[in-house]
Amino acid sequence: MGHGKLKKFAENETFRCLLQPSASEVLAKEAGSRELRLRDHAIKGQWGAQMFGNDHPIVLELGCGKGDYTIALALRHPEINYIGVDIKGARLWKGAKYATEQALPNVAFLRTRIEFIEAFFGPSEVSEIWLTFSDPQLRGSENARLSSPLFLERYRKFLRPGGVVHLKTDSRYLYEYTSAVVAVNGLCVIASGTDIYHDGIGIPGQAGNDVMPGPDRASLPALADLPAVTQVQTFYERMFLEMGLPITYLAFCIDHIGPYAFPGEAFDHDYWLSAEGPRRSFSHQPAKK
Repeated sequence: MGHGKLKKFAENETFRCLLQPSASEVLAKEAGSRELRLRDHAIKGQWGAQMFGNDHPIVLELGCGKGDYTIALALRHPEINYIGVDIKGARLWKGAKYATEQALPNVAFLRTRIEFIEAFFGPSEVSEIWLTFSDPQLRGSENARLSSPLFLERYRKFLRPGGVVHLKTDSRYLYEYTSAVVAVNGLCVIASGTDIYHDGIGIPGQAGNDVMPGPDRASLPALADLPAVTQVQTFYERMFLEMGLPITYLAFCIDHIGPYAFPGEAFDHDYWLSAEGPRRSFSHQPAKK
């Protein structure tokens, strides 16, 4: 491990806005068993009181990388608390350092595996979730996709009723997979677009779009600052745009009674895999310093 990384890890320990729980804080052995189970962290249900000192809405960015998107949203909305989640401490360092130096009161970061996310947030504690340029797991397990039914079940445990999941990705494969998950489960689509910088973002019920069932759209946070979808960009997003690659966006509510269904044949894996092209490997290369 390089000296620069070690220095960042040491400095991470000094940032109040960065929570770095140990494995023992969220994993415990079952009595009489060697198997580990997930257990609640002390911060669960207490982010407002313990981290932010207020009861403002909380928005998560899962897989936040360096935290530039989390910070940009927080600067636009000081009345909302934003938490960026990632497992890479060296990347989180940049966002945590900036938030600390700029004394941003509504920004925090959590270093953990996203598979453990339900150990950190209580019922209705979160208002929105952003999935920004997540790994589409083209040849990996379907359960590893952050918009899979498995992850939606995790989010449902802490997302408030009517809460929104935003998916922003360069992967048409992941966009179409998520759209299929939404469709087979009858979830409410709030906004969508397959090339948002050229074709814009469609909103059901407007400009001839089909009206879909769901909560009162006028009160949904996804529509409160829709321009942010194109005005706020991640590190990779800017690179993709310079290359002329399309960016997709999908916002939906995960309110659902009963288990979430997998899309099965409703999603044409082979077709969208062939349509994806080789560019996916580019988006997950280590970011330049």
